[in-house]
Amino acid sequence: MSLGEGSKAALRAMAHPVRLRIMSLLTGAPMTAAEVARELGLTHANASYHLRNLLSGGLIFVASEEKIRGGVAKRYRYDVGHDREGQSPAEFSDEQLRAEFAAVAHELIRRTRGANFPPGGKALVDAELWVDPAKWQEIRKRVTDAFTELHHEAQPPRTPGTIRTSSTAAMFEMESE
Repeated sequence: MSLGEGSKAALRAMAHPVRLRIMSLLTGAPMTAAEVARELGLTHANASYHLRNLLSGGLIFVASEEKIRGGVAKRYRYDVGHDREGQSPAEFSDEQLRAEFAAVAHELIRRTRGANFPPGGKALVDAELWVDPAKWQEIRKRVTDAFTELHHEAQPPRTPGTIRTSSTAAMFEMESE
């Protein structure tokens, strides 16, 4: 399957590890380039560059615009349920999904460097299993629903009374050997 222009833009947008961090930030609240830059320790120009790439890839959207010091600042947002360039996840190519899984794997490595693993405070599951197709669909839907709920519960960075967490799930059907 050949990638369309929207899919190619999304693949390019996922090519840099800081962009996954930006998407995570934009889950909790819409943010301007200046706010993203401050939170991640980037220059304003660098944050703007990454936001433009994510926007052109259809991975984030402009939630609002506001006048700040004579200019217009865009507030960007990532919403796990937001339509990407008119594509549903089922329409993404295998190549695009592989690129996204690879980007997430690299981001997971970065996140674990700063992880706090108190006793009983981690949940790690890894398995290559053979299961009934109907049960597979049912479990995959429950996990997807749980992650969608988690995204909707996200708060702005450093909100009092919240904890910083990392949650990653990768579920896919494999080809039989």
